[in-house]
Amino acid sequence: MTDMQTLYLMIPLAPLLGAILAGLFGRVIGRTGAHCVTILGVALAFVGSAYTLNYLLSGGQAYYGNVYTWLTINGIDLSIGFQVDNLTAMMMCVVTFVSLMVHIYTIGYMHDDPGYQRFFSYISLFTFSMLMLVMSNNFVQLFFGWEAVGLVSYLLIGFWFKRPTAIFANLKAFLVNRVGDFGFVLGIGLVFAHTGSMDYHTVFQAVPALKDQTINLIGDMQWPLLAVTGILLFVGAMGKSAQFPLHVWLPDSMEGPTPISALIHAATMVTAGIFMVARMSPIYELSDAALSFITVIGAITALFMGFLGVIQNDIKRVVAYSTLSQLGYMTVALGVSAYSVAVFHLMTHAFFKALLFLAAGSVIIGMHHDQDIRNMGGLRKYMPITWITSLVGSLALIGTPFLSGFYSKDSIIEAVKASHIPGSGFAYFAVVAGVFVTAFYSFRMYFLVFHGDERFGKAHDHHADHDDEEPSDDHHHGLAPGEKPHETPWVVTLPLVLLAIPSLVIGYIAIEPMLYGDFFKNVIFVGENHHVMAELKEEFHGAAAMGVHALTSLPFWLALGGVVVSWFFYLRRPDIPAAIKDRFSLVYTLLERKYFMDDLYFNLFAKGSRLLGMGLWKVGDVAIIDGLMVNGSAKLVGWLSRVVRQLQSGYIYHYAFAMIIGALVLLLFFGKALVG
Repeated sequence: MTDMQTLYLMIPLAPLLGAILAGLFGRVIGRTGAHCVTILGVALAFVGSAYTLNYLLSGGQAYYGNVYTWLTINGIDLSIGFQVDNLTAMMMCVVTFVSLMVHIYTIGYMHDDPGYQRFFSYISLFTFSMLMLVMSNNFVQLFFGWEAVGLVSYLLIGFWFKRPTAIFANLKAFLVNRVGDFGFVLGIGLVFAHTGSMDYHTVFQAVPALKDQTINLIGDMQWPLLAVTGILLFVGAMGKSAQFPLHVWLPDSMEGPTPISALIHAATMVTAGIFMVARMSPIYELSDAALSFITVIGAITALFMGFLGVIQNDIKRVVAYSTLSQLGYMTVALGVSAYSVAVFHLMTHAFFKALLFLAAGSVIIGMHHDQDIRNMGGLRKYMPITWITSLVGSLALIGTPFLSGFYSKDSIIEAVKASHIPGSGFAYFAVVAGVFVTAFYSFRMYFLVFHGDERFGKAHDHHADHDDEEPSDDHHHGLAPGEKPHETPWVVTLPLVLLAIPSLVIGYIAIEPMLYGDFFKNVIFVGENHHVMAELKEEFHGAAAMGVHALTSLPFWLALGGVVVSWFFYLRRPDIPAAIKDRFSLVYTLLERKYFMDDLYFNLFAKGSRLLGMGLWKVGDVAIIDGLMVNGSAKLVGWLSRVVRQLQSGYIYHYAFAMIIGALVLLLFFGKALVG
């Protein structure tokens, strides 16, 4: 085994070891021991990932190979193996860096929590699962990582398991993801059935031969094989990456502690679907139908989930809806064959969204666990580090020129504009309109929290969904009258500063190599018939020129308009939003009820399946099996016994009479036979 192979093994195993030590021996090693071993494990993984990326960028050989054979069925090897190329290395760096920041931050955030060691064990296990997913070189291991991150997210969302809302949220996440995963398994099954392999390289070499193949799913109707396979695999991504209509679990998952909102719902787990589609580009490039489907789903998510962010009052839920919207942008980029742009936005978004979540958590600590932005205001002077880092994150999110989010977001908008795939017209409208919506709700939150009048330390008649409190804790919710917020300790603010740096500069540095250089050469495949990236390359004249040119572009003015409108509405004339809410109460109700999607799912699927279960129990179990078959056969035997018992009277003359009758019947029978 070479040195690099040893390193690749060490990267996922170091967090796993930390998770085992903190989880199984948490009581022995104590709180300090638990955070030391897990942080050390993730730090080692980060250093290893950074070294790997540097090694590949300086001309090192990409690695593709199996570590060991897990099992062999019918001559087919199912192995654990790694594919380490530029896409993998970039994902590894993002996962481990954000995870390391979250680990450090957790020391401050979960300081008083009784489940401290358990929490560290979970987030370390999550890091291991995510690394196994991105490093896999075959579908079996991809599926293992896919399910493992789903399991750990279930454990983390329901971390405070004494709260009914947390249990409801983690069950919802688990069930909605099962729907997506069912499609994913069917997709993998089709790949295996038609290529005979689970190995990426073998599958991708076999796929072009399947281009014109069809399969019949219902009746005699023929469907293109690759379109069905691509869409089924993408259904898995719709679950994990929370795309419409499987998006309903992500806002509810804010029930978990804030550090995992940053880790799972911003930077890593929700981007697994985006990564998977980029990795499967050789399959998707051969099916325009699958790409159109992806584009339209992404466009719906990008625009309509943004609208929901406008009316939220819980600080974490605003950020959650912006995550949904940004995942929609990434999905649209995948749909128009701009895979590298989608992955680029995945990377920039990971930094500024993790920053926004952790900053929201910092505000929650400063406000003594009050999450309602209507109870805040004027926090800028009390929490200067949180304020400035939040501003950086918000500016990056809305696509301010020269910040990281701008380069990736504007590239997505340009890519959609250049595309001619069916559905790209609607997608272009959605991503452009989404710019204004994003700027409006991001800065609505920013202004309500950090500027304007101080609204804390008073008695309120509306209460936030105090998601971030365990009922056993003795904290009071919100600040007492006269009490002032305070800046959080350095273990909370240091990760904010370290995440703010890439949020400012990473886009400027990385755009040229990642989108127009050789960074994804031989990793992401784009067909001859999809020319979007080639068109973008012709228009690109350097990162600085792109930033300057953007000052005259439509997205920039829309973003600026969103900020100005939210400033005017919430700092100058707060009566206007209230008047709009009264005037358009129907629209407000529609948004508040999240387009009635939750109600539909709950009433149709949850209640429907319970009704079906009740019906099967009452009719199938009670009536047919118990009533007819078990009890019915017993009753039949009882009735026959009663009839026969009438003959057994015990009187000799009854028996003699029966014998005579029997003899007569026999004579009659035989006599007929003889005559015949």
